Amino acid sequence: MQTQFSAEALADPHTRELEGILRSCVHCGLCTATCPTYVTLGDERDSPRGRIYLIKDLLETGRKIGPEDVAPIDHCLSCLSCMTTCPSGVDYRRLVDAARVQIHDSYRRPFFDAALRSLLVRLLPSPGAFRAALRLASIGRVFRPVVRRLPGLGPRLDAMLALAPRSLPAMAIGQTPGVFSPGAQTGAPRRMALLTGCAQSVLAPQINAAAIRLLNRAGVEVVIAKGEGCCGSLAHHMGAEKRALAQARADIDAWTREIEGEGLDAIVVTASGCGATIKDYGYMLRDDPLYAEKARRVASLARDVSEILPGLKLDYSPPRPLIVAYHAACSLQHGQKIVDAPKSLLRRAGFDARSIPEAHLCCGSAGTYNILQPEIANALRDRKVANIARVKPDVIAAGNIGCIAQIASATSTPVVHTVELLDWASGGPAPAGLISSTD
Repeated sequence: MQTQFSAEALADPHTRELEGILRSCVHCGLCTATCPTYVTLGDERDSPRGRIYLIKDLLETGRKIGPEDVAPIDHCLSCLSCMTTCPSGVDYRRLVDAARVQIHDSYRRPFFDAALRSLLVRLLPSPGAFRAALRLASIGRVFRPVVRRLPGLGPRLDAMLALAPRSLPAMAIGQTPGVFSPGAQTGAPRRMALLTGCAQSVLAPQINAAAIRLLNRAGVEVVIAKGEGCCGSLAHHMGAEKRALAQARADIDAWTREIEGEGLDAIVVTASGCGATIKDYGYMLRDDPLYAEKARRVASLARDVSEILPGLKLDYSPPRPLIVAYHAACSLQHGQKIVDAPKSLLRRAGFDARSIPEAHLCCGSAGTYNILQPEIANALRDRKVANIARVKPDVIAAGNIGCIAQIASATSTPVVHTVELLDWASGGPAPAGLISSTD
């Protein structure tokens, strides 16, 4: 792609980097075939190629951003399917992230839109506040017919109420700082940190509990580091970069204390959206002289749980030969390039793991996307659920809490995390709701 940046603009290293990414695009359009929003809406402006042209124009001209510029960027799910497809290796992620920061810092959103985004970026990373909000949502669900008719915010508030669980799960191990030892064994155990996170610790604490049991069975000591919390992913994808980096620094500090203390072999993450962000800490904090090196070290240790388990010795005996539809979270298959490991693990454990048609397409969750863009998100969810039904599964497995909540909102088939099935197959409890649905 030909660019026309001024010499003054290219003196800025960040602009120079983005200009190089823009020039790598050859206009081929292959990305449109795998872009969820283009497939759904059929509008070139809502394709990666269309957004690249838009971002190029904004960067080159420095003109004032208008609503017509914001909508295509807001419609992007950051699923990164286009990056998997692109033959030229265009780093689209950097372009859309930069555009979101520019919009956040210089564009004045309508009041209700700005208020909702501000609420989400503060509420979801705080487990206590999020838990309280979900309890209120369970009461507010009866008012959905009225809420959805409210001007401006109605559809989004209705989407929030629809996604809220009717009840919250009980507390489980791994929700507070501590060390979980594997028990009697010969030699020093491997030692790994496990991200507690924010939304997942409230919605599905059983996921990390299952991961702890699995790692302990394999002789791994698991530590929940004091001071870690939200990874910054939610704020990052809404363009609130200062908040995202502050959250990243807090986690880096917490894990650095463990690294420099008793040491860590890995930082294990069970929410693939968080894992994709943590693995990118080195880039996100590259300009911070105090954190750049620490961020690179933390990023180098970050591993999705499906990357860790194949290298551990675990004995599996499947309770029953279930058909498992494996949903590949975008942040896992496109963001982290982890495609086969989760399915291989499920098959090793004795399950009949099957891929889903159109597996490359997003389910519509994408962090807060299913709240901020409910119409597109619901269309993608329904398409995903219809494709899952073609597999005729007994259970659906995924590696990201957002995907689990999104898909579960439109199907009666149990949706669980991959580690819950692996824990069950190696001696742990059955995932909640699975027994009654398969008896």
